[in-house]
Amino acid sequence: MDEQKERFCRELISVAREAALKTYSPYSDFPVGAAVLTGDGSLYTGCNIENRSFNVSICAERTAFAKAISEGARQFKTVAVYSPRGGDCWPCGLCRQFMSEFGDQVEIIVEAKDGSLICRKLAEILPEHPQAPEKSLIKNA
Repeated sequence: MDEQKERFCRELISVAREAALKTYSPYSDFPVGAAVLTGDGSLYTGCNIENRSFNVSICAERTAFAKAISEGARQFKTVAVYSPRGGDCWPCGLCRQFMSEFGDQVEIIVEAKDGSLICRKLAEILPEHPQAPEKSLIKNA
């Protein structure tokens, strides 16, 4: 990763770190923040929000995506995910599937335990996933 890209990725991780401060995670005590960069350069953040009925909890990534989608975004470039509880905080399977609805070339950035950055395309971490429908089938794409 070149110096300019690393600086950009670290800035996104920093935004995700700030988002993690807003988490509501009293059950797992595992705060997570996410920062999503859209195709038009807009930035949306999200944090995980837990519920005692755990299956209705929402992850930070889906919170950020939902905020962006509700504002009209349909194209996504990059997602940074951060947890102060340790590095390598990759999106869960549900989040990966959710994001794949909007394409599999979204770049995912996480901070490793040693502080280095790891970047992967969504297609790399969700192999053999169902492909998103053709753009012409997605209204307002």
